[in-house]
Amino acid sequence: MFCSTDELGISKERATGILILPEDTPIGVDACALLGLDEKIVEFEITSNRPDCMSIIGLARETAATFGYDFSVADPTDYEKIPEKAEDNAKVEVLDFDLCQRFLGKVVKNVKIGPSPEWMQKRLAACGIRAINNIVDITNYVMLEYGQPMHAYDLDCVAGKKIIVRRAKDGEILKTLDDQDRTLNSSMICISDEKGAIGVAGVIGGANSEVTEKTTTVLFEAATFNGTAVRRAAKALGMRTDASSLFEKGLDPYNLDGAIERACQLIAKMGAGDVLEGTIEVKGTLKEKLVLPFEPERMNAFLGMDISRNEMIDILTSLEFKVEGDKVIVPSFRGDIESMADIAEEVARIYGYDKIPTTLMDTAVTCGGRTPEQKAEAKIKDVLVSDGFDEIITYSFTDPKENELLSIPKDSEKYSFVKILNPLGEENSVMRTTMLASMCEVLKTNYNKRIPSASLFELGSIYINKGETLPDERKTVAIGMYGCGDFYDLKGTIENLFDEMGIKKVKYVATSNNATFHPGRCAEIYCKDKKIGVMGQTHPTVAANYKINAEVYLAELDFATIFECGDLKKTYKPLPKFPATTRDIAMVVEEDVCVADIADIFEKEMGGILESYTLFDIYRGAQLGENKKSVAYSLAFRASDRTLTDDEVNAVMDKILAGLKNKVGADLR
Repeated sequence: MFCSTDELGISKERATGILILPEDTPIGVDACALLGLDEKIVEFEITSNRPDCMSIIGLARETAATFGYDFSVADPTDYEKIPEKAEDNAKVEVLDFDLCQRFLGKVVKNVKIGPSPEWMQKRLAACGIRAINNIVDITNYVMLEYGQPMHAYDLDCVAGKKIIVRRAKDGEILKTLDDQDRTLNSSMICISDEKGAIGVAGVIGGANSEVTEKTTTVLFEAATFNGTAVRRAAKALGMRTDASSLFEKGLDPYNLDGAIERACQLIAKMGAGDVLEGTIEVKGTLKEKLVLPFEPERMNAFLGMDISRNEMIDILTSLEFKVEGDKVIVPSFRGDIESMADIAEEVARIYGYDKIPTTLMDTAVTCGGRTPEQKAEAKIKDVLVSDGFDEIITYSFTDPKENELLSIPKDSEKYSFVKILNPLGEENSVMRTTMLASMCEVLKTNYNKRIPSASLFELGSIYINKGETLPDERKTVAIGMYGCGDFYDLKGTIENLFDEMGIKKVKYVATSNNATFHPGRCAEIYCKDKKIGVMGQTHPTVAANYKINAEVYLAELDFATIFECGDLKKTYKPLPKFPATTRDIAMVVEEDVCVADIADIFEKEMGGILESYTLFDIYRGAQLGENKKSVAYSLAFRASDRTLTDDEVNAVMDKILAGLKNKVGADLR
């Protein structure tokens, strides 16, 4: 059957006709052998941390170590050179060594452009690379062999015969080898001459210095460019080349010598030109080879194996590590090696993972458990869920305008935002300084979906910017509800929470200077003179800002203070053996006297024979007088070792009555 090369699948280019075989081709011969298609091809998938294996030499090194073969690389400097010096014909200048660590250049004169040998074309084709001409094919062949991308410049087209490695200028235009005008920016590495750009380093060359049939003098380039800059340039230009995929992984600057000499050796071997003596070299400060301690005993303990020291040395030597006494010198092409664990992994993978014995764990087994803080968090959630609240989880980043919806004053520390460097948008540009905004947003969502009531809580963190230091991260409990209770229901939930957390002597202080809350229905919460938080009904303006046409009640509590003041330890107390004595007391006080002030007087007598006190009535009436109210308590007295007498109870009652008279001006009814 008559077929073309592309129909047979042996060429990626569109054929112009059928494949014509030589006239002396024997009939019946195997077409694969005749066309040289019987060469074995092995395809490898290499992880990004091993760029040294993205080459024939690198894979050969690994193969030799795996199967125990000797490994060596032929001397690439064995070729004839003409006595003229390369540095007399071209110059190289690197302006930014952070972008180009090392640059080598070789000059070839009397270049004869033509097709590369058939064996080279076939090997390039087998690796998916199209043959172009002998000079370009050599650079691609060396890239496959050594893992070092190279580029060839027509030196006669380089202005001033000088290569300059620099940052590209924003808006700089370069016509690349694919005849496209590319706009460069300052994040890219530019190869230029004295007139302008002639290539994007590590990505693609420029058409103005391209090797053509008219080329007679070539400058070969082998360099190590900054991998991050190459990757960004390739992405910005929308072109990922074979060279850029290697450069972006970080290449070995010590690999340049062999690669560029190999290219010149192929030039001489193929008779494609005359190589000049010497190499043009420009370099910055090269990183010293890493030296790590050689610790066979520790490595065996780490691997769970028993490999002798000599075996380890043989394995490491086969991978071109050098072991000198108690030190291991890591080869420059192994940038993935950083610690003893990496050295141990090299030994284990060559020795054989299948040889690692299966053993039971012989270390002490410890039981996991929650920290005291984690136990406190779990307790808070359990209490609030048992009180009918649902937990929510919201984002920690928010819109800075949320504080305005809460009517927070501009001079508040809650405007000390931690700004996000790469926000998804303005509505997610800062870390939250209060959890009430997130709570109101969730309540708003529920209200807009016509859910008649909602009672929610969240345990999360807020972040206050502290300037040069790290932000102040505060764990916070937020509670919010509408349609299922009032101020006292919220207060009852908080009191139940404090009781379960073992917090005693909590004080609620009415406040009217918090713009987020209703001035007559807001209280700050204290324990041991430390502020736990604030609770109350939101100001009508705040509720209107969130478009919630209902009474909204919120609380924001500091977790650290709750944890510090609380005590989750439960102690056993036996049931009392002796009866209690109760007394009811009703008193008339001024309207502005808070019940908490009266409770403070009772608290001073707690711990003695006063066991408990309970508020059971508040009465207002004309017979009491203007701005007066009656407050009634039930007091319980008990001793653990005896039955109390009336005289003992009366003595304590007299102290309580005196305190009520002196502190709050109370009169008995």
